[in-house]
Amino acid sequence: MKKNILKGFMALSLIVGLGSCKNNNGHESEAEDAKEVAEATAESMEYVVDTTASTISWIGKKPAGEHSGTIKVTEGTFMANDSVIESGNFTIDMKSIEVTDLEGDQKANLEAHLMGTVEGKEGDFFNVNEFPEATFEVTGISETEGETMLEGNLTIKEETKNISFPVSINQTEDGYEISSEEFTIDRTDWNVNYGSKSVFDSLGDNFIYDDITLKLDIKATKKA
Repeated sequence: MKKNILKGFMALSLIVGLGSCKNNNGHESEAEDAKEVAEATAESMEYVVDTTASTISWIGKKPAGEHSGTIKVTEGTFMANDSVIESGNFTIDMKSIEVTDLEGDQKANLEAHLMGTVEGKEGDFFNVNEFPEATFEVTGISETEGETMLEGNLTIKEETKNISFPVSINQTEDGYEISSEEFTIDRTDWNVNYGSKSVFDSLGDNFIYDDITLKLDIKATKKA
């Protein structure tokens, strides 16, 4: 069996945000065709994502400003052997999209628009009633210019693309802490096209950048 590294953590992203022309923030993850999912060896041990201690943060931008928020990981596992993470996957609850830089009606209205719970605007962003979950599956780990890169298939709105992003992995007494640097994905690769200047003409300055900035902080503990 193939021995690849690290359990997938990222959701995915994805995860939400806003973005139309390119807007560089941290590592830019280029979406590629889906790849073969990593498999663990028979000797590996299972670790379970602590959903209460794990967060995915997002930032979306437009010319007039930006919004930020979080989204929840609902479940996930990864397999590790001799301090090497070999495989993994996790599920993202798209109905948990939260905006953290607004309050009151503005917060509720933006969350509803992103989730697609506003009548007539279901397909603008993530349409969570039709696509309630996103997933990430680890395809491997590589070293690039001294950085550890987590690679995996991110599925949003039934569109699957392979992405990679820089991570640090800390082995703890009872498991692992996996943190990414900030990285960006192009939302239009997953058919999230609302307000995209690269998709729609004549938007003028009323566009949203294509890039969504994401950051993962994941904690996982050994399965009891």
